[in-house]
Amino acid sequence: MALPVCVSCKEPILPEQKGVKLPCPSCGEVVFWRCRKCRDLVNGYKCPKCGFQGP
Repeated sequence: MALPVCVSCKEPILPEQKGVKLPCPSCGEVVFWRCRKCRDLVNGYKCPKCGFQGP
């Protein structure tokens, strides 16, 4: 099974890193994974479907 990849830094998220999985807040059709480091640093991301930009 492949590891999830952080949408912000593009690094694999190991189970002990406690990444989070969330749907796009705008369209809800794309699922993002974010690592703890990028969440803590408030690194941005962009939905490839609707263009929503977060954090």
